[in-house]
Amino acid sequence: MHEQPLEGPLVGEDGSVGYRGVTACQAVGISYRQLDYWARTTLVVPSIRDASGSGTQRLYSFRDLVVLKVVKRLLDAGVSLQNIRRAIEALRSRGVEDLAGITLISDGTTVYECRSPEEVVDLLQGGQGVFGIAIGGAFKEIQGSLSHLPAEPAAGPTPVGPLPDEPAAGDELAARRARRRAG
Repeated sequence: MHEQPLEGPLVGEDGSVGYRGVTACQAVGISYRQLDYWARTTLVVPSIRDASGSGTQRLYSFRDLVVLKVVKRLLDAGVSLQNIRRAIEALRSRGVEDLAGITLISDGTTVYECRSPEEVVDLLQGGQGVFGIAIGGAFKEIQGSLSHLPAEPAAGPTPVGPLPDEPAAGDELAARRARRRAG
């Protein structure tokens, strides 16, 4: 196995990468506590590797980070967690390419999925919609955030102990220290 650089994305042999919890939090703009809660309640479960006991690390895919960003935006806009959960269930079944072409429109209660500009216009003309989230825009934001954050090879051994930049679940103080060291 060859050594990977300490900064920038770490690419596995098959070209896939994963992002640890602290990196996901920084890229999306959420707390580690939120990320942990969303994973434990299966709102957004890491698709590369979930935590499986003490000392294991979750690994999130790029697509997971985009979904996390969408969840954050919907919560910030006042959409209930129950309605967000329904919207995310619908998004889970789509590939990355499909997600980029979707715009979510919400009236603060219901989340509507639009796949074309015409659908967005029809929805707005029908009186629905207060705000929209173009998922393609979330893709670009996450790509920009990740350009200076580390990634992990998607394949490989599962670490047995906590890694230096990964706080224990709910350890906000350790997360802040890690962010200060990285920044």
